[in-house]
Amino acid sequence: MEIINAIILGIIQGLTEFLPVSSSGHLEIAKAILGENKVGQESLLMTVVLHFATALSTIIIFRKDLVEIFSGLFQFKNNESFQFSLKIVLSMIPAALVGVFFNDEIEALFGGALTLVGGMLIITGLLLLLADKAKPSAKQVGVKDAILIGISQAIAILPGISRSGATISTAVLLGIDKEKAARFSFLMVVPLIFGKMAKDILSGEVSTTDTNFLALFIGFIFAFLTGMIACKWMIKLVKSSQLKYFAYYCFAIGGIVIVTSLL
Repeated sequence: MEIINAIILGIIQGLTEFLPVSSSGHLEIAKAILGENKVGQESLLMTVVLHFATALSTIIIFRKDLVEIFSGLFQFKNNESFQFSLKIVLSMIPAALVGVFFNDEIEALFGGALTLVGGMLIITGLLLLLADKAKPSAKQVGVKDAILIGISQAIAILPGISRSGATISTAVLLGIDKEKAARFSFLMVVPLIFGKMAKDILSGEVSTTDTNFLALFIGFIFAFLTGMIACKWMIKLVKSSQLKYFAYYCFAIGGIVIVTSLL
């Protein structure tokens, strides 16, 4: 893989993992533009590396929250930390079940089906518009809320549906405080990212043969740095009700992708 392609994919992954515009959808678009042959056999390895970069940026930004989650899980006391940790675990279950039982069907969707990506981006835009109009609230995430947000995360496995957009929008529409919705959305994905990475590595499909490790490293750095910026930026945007601008972006890109794929 060429270094310039690694930089492009790193920036796309870092920004779109947190901004509500679908990282999977944009990576599919980028691969189509760059040419699958330019991404090559290193595609899966690069995907693992880029996801690790964005997971690491999440861990650093939310390190205090993650310490609270782990301490809550291992203390086994029915306190606020334990309840929050339990909700994070519950939210992971739907996506984990979809990943285990429908893995082949999901993988089949990531084959350059740009019409699907465009359609899902438009759906993401609609969700963001609805969430942006939600009234301010101080509600905490409840058990039922965690499960429903988890279901939205499972649906967001589809390329073009933004994971952060779907989960934050669902939480806000359920009446959750916007800042808490963003915090919960980013924390709930960390275990799933590491689980997916472990699955890809253990599958034996990740190959390091003829790998350009410099390109991998540069892609990692760009994904990590842009991820740090995007994560902090996204929290501010959710709080200030500015998701509508991303909705317009999703409408525009989704429409362009659909039109060009049909030509």
